[in-house]
Amino acid sequence: MTSSPRPPRPRKLRSLPRSVTAMPLLAQHGEHVEAHNHPWVQLLYASEGVMRVRTELGMWIIPPRRALLIAPGITHELTMLSRVNMRTVYIDAAVAGGLAEGCKVLEVSPLLRELILALSAEPVAYPLGGRGEHLAWLILSELAAMETVPIAVPWPRDRRLQALCADMMDHPGTSRTLEDLAFEAGASARTLIRLFPKETGLRYRQWVQQVHLAHAFEMLARGESVGAIAQQLGYASPSAFTSMFRRILGKTPQHYLAEWRGRA
Repeated sequence: MTSSPRPPRPRKLRSLPRSVTAMPLLAQHGEHVEAHNHPWVQLLYASEGVMRVRTELGMWIIPPRRALLIAPGITHELTMLSRVNMRTVYIDAAVAGGLAEGCKVLEVSPLLRELILALSAEPVAYPLGGRGEHLAWLILSELAAMETVPIAVPWPRDRRLQALCADMMDHPGTSRTLEDLAFEAGASARTLIRLFPKETGLRYRQWVQQVHLAHAFEMLARGESVGAIAQQLGYASPSAFTSMFRRILGKTPQHYLAEWRGRA
């Protein structure tokens, strides 16, 4: 018995074989894909596992049943926070329409999931007019109808704010005040509070909550308890953390865990 040929690495492709194509990839925990970009739209989706994606625009945590759309030309890098069964869809910008803008996390419907898995099983240069092409156009139709999910840590350009944000990312459960952090960054707290909406689109407290969500997804992926996560992030109780989580995402941490284990 001969093994199936490994699909070509997308960074080695000079052009897409079809307007919409999909490739499977199995990655191990801790595996890192260095910063790169594509001239086409990319949809990163993991049917199993959790990924972290960084760009100059921000950081995204991508759990199962969510996907990240990345516009052409945006440099991005990936880190696998667990063993990841990835399915990546590549879309020619000429047929992407409104999908070719910025980065955004999408809900992945059961139908879209099955379409992505089915197209990933087709040859990357599937015959035109056949099953692969029909799947591709159905994927585009479904993507246009998907809802976005507010999971993102937007990154500022101001150097003083970058210093504060980097510190917060490294120490998300810190008890230091904004005044302490601002002093270390070389600015006043008032200046940084004014800069946050301008630089990130979020108020300071909202940005901190996004950092907490990002770290929470990483820890949930490692199987840590809600109580342990709440303590590490500086919340007074697990219920306080769960309340914040549910207020922003509309679901509890336990619900996400059940989704990832296939029980939701």
